[in-house]
Amino acid sequence: MGNEMNGPPLTQFPSSSVQDYLNAMWEIAGADVASTNDGAGRLSIAPASVTNMFARLQDMGLVQYQRYHGASLTAKGQAEALRLVRRHRLIETFLLENLGYAWEEVHEEAERLEHSVSDGFTERLEEFLGYPDRDPHGALIPAADGTLKPDSSRPLKVTETGERVRISRVEHRDAAALSFLGERGLVPGRLLEVREVRTLDDIVTVKDEDGTTRSIGSSLASSIFVQSLSE
Repeated sequence: MGNEMNGPPLTQFPSSSVQDYLNAMWEIAGADVASTNDGAGRLSIAPASVTNMFARLQDMGLVQYQRYHGASLTAKGQAEALRLVRRHRLIETFLLENLGYAWEEVHEEAERLEHSVSDGFTERLEEFLGYPDRDPHGALIPAADGTLKPDSSRPLKVTETGERVRISRVEHRDAAALSFLGERGLVPGRLLEVREVRTLDDIVTVKDEDGTTRSIGSSLASSIFVQSLSE
């Protein structure tokens, strides 16, 4: 399978730092604007470093950057970001399904590996895995042409009392949080009934498939994305 993401890969920009920034910008903002502080928080670096990299990425034609406002990915930048996201999510899937990694372990390992493999490897990996459409956390895997299927899921914290929902993906990156959710079966595919959504503190109480009632705090309820069973 050939790679069709808006032209050839950016072999003239091979640095892992460039890749990390593009990946972070896509995860933070998609096609919208990522602020300097957003980038600094996501990458755990100083805002001044992010400002410098935004300027560099603009020189490369990968972002549009406006000082004190932020940066957004150009079409070229989006294509490269999605190529990297695709590679990362396929590697995560391989680690979980074939090497015995837990779902809270695969992200960091995939980040280390994604800078070392080619697009050709990525396409062979997808074929080997049977063309999965989601990674271990339920996130959609971009197609080879850079497209993503529509995703109508929404955070658990904005559901309504009485709704029956299915977990579609979990966006939390913290290994301890993922381990906590995994131990309680709060993983993609799990069916839940929403018993209460407290607006005061954003705590959501749910009953899961085995009848267990759980109260989920705001941070976790924001990172668990669900789809209504009526959809």
